[in-house]
Amino acid sequence: MAGPSLDRPAAAGAAGPARDRFRRSAQGGGIEWLSLPLFLALWGGLSLALDHRLFPTPLGVAIEIREQITQGRMLADFAITLTRVTAAFATAMILGAVIGAALGRWRTADRLFNPWIVVGLNIPAIVVAIICYIWIGLTDIALIVAVVVNKTPLVATTLREGVRALSADYDELARVYRMSPWRRLRLVVVPQLMSYVLTAARTGLSLIWKIVLVFEVLGSDGGVGFRIGIFFSFFDMSAILAYTTGFVAVILAVEYGVLRPLEKRILGWRPVPL
Repeated sequence: MAGPSLDRPAAAGAAGPARDRFRRSAQGGGIEWLSLPLFLALWGGLSLALDHRLFPTPLGVAIEIREQITQGRMLADFAITLTRVTAAFATAMILGAVIGAALGRWRTADRLFNPWIVVGLNIPAIVVAIICYIWIGLTDIALIVAVVVNKTPLVATTLREGVRALSADYDELARVYRMSPWRRLRLVVVPQLMSYVLTAARTGLSLIWKIVLVFEVLGSDGGVGFRIGIFFSFFDMSAILAYTTGFVAVILAVEYGVLRPLEKRILGWRPVPL
């Protein structure tokens, strides 16, 4: 009787550190790497069960990706799309930050221009794209302008709320220490706004990806959306999924390679909720 009663606590003590390591790994994001194999397994099983040319297997899509890269078509299309996304994203972030700061700082301006923000948030993106293409022409400038017009109100709204949430106590402390305007901006205002800036960047970028592709399908002379539109006319699902997979890879690279490390570095001082 004494032997089993002593063995059980020993086994539990040995299993405790293993459970703790797994829990820390899961909380640290290690379990996220299981998501991709799980998705590929479900995709492969579904494609094998359906056994239809419109549902290619992951291996078939991988072969198509290699062929598209070998031909030099995919890399060129991605370069065009990423250039448009970068230009539209940077412009929308700068304009939205300036407008949002002004609306959050001056209530009169906010009341005057708030209907503009509401209209900008709700007007269909496709309508803006068609108007810009008619006025400016089927050019990259028209596409970028259309995306900026659609996404600037979102950034402005987020930054406006951030400016409104600035702590008056910190501002009073800066006045007590007689900080210069530049030092106050750098040490007091910007750190409080960074969480809002990162939120605006992540949500704005997630929407800009989609809108740029739709606008490229609607009217452009190159890019990922343009090429997918061509593949759609031939019902080439392998090529469509090949470009989609490449685009997803770029999105994940930006999220895990840029945004999350940047967020951890900038907002690492904040306490983590239990």
